[in-house]
Amino acid sequence: MVEKPDTGSENSALHPQGAAVSTHDLKAWFIREVLPLEAALTQFLGRHWPHKEDIDDLCQDVYIRIYESAQRKIPSPTRPFVFAIARNLLIDRFRRNRVTPINGVPDLAALEIATDEPGPDRGTIARDELRLLREAFNRLPPRAREVLVLKRIDNLSRQEIARRLGIAENTVKQHLVEATRRLADMLHEDEGRSS
Repeated sequence: MVEKPDTGSENSALHPQGAAVSTHDLKAWFIREVLPLEAALTQFLGRHWPHKEDIDDLCQDVYIRIYESAQRKIPSPTRPFVFAIARNLLIDRFRRNRVTPINGVPDLAALEIATDEPGPDRGTIARDELRLLREAFNRLPPRAREVLVLKRIDNLSRQEIARRLGIAENTVKQHLVEATRRLADMLHEDEGRSS
């Protein structure tokens, strides 16, 4: 017979799935399992949060999250649950603050904070690409440049462009094709030079 790990079945027997945990059981669990971890929790928060004056408040916020979550089902084992909540709270705080000095967190890898913001190299690359596009755009024939602006920037239809410029719709199409082809050629040419 294979022995199964303890998954908190003693709690699930007392509280069928979907049923709320009784206040008495919740308080007893909190006092018995969570409060003894306070020293380790405070030490963990102190290592990972740059503002030591916030540690007590952070600890209380962790307790609130633990208590609210355990009202649905008492977690087992408790220790990993407590530290997962503490870690998630720190990540939420860092994301909310967004600006954290590099020395603010001694071990960034421990928190595994993901960011969606591009790095400084992406900004430099984008500026270079924009400069190349602007230079290529300025080298287009004036009429082709004007048609391209009306189509791509002002978002006008070919019919509206033809009416505004007093030219045939087919001529507008030819200018767009020519402008697009020339831009592609010039950008490809510049790309070849910079490699």
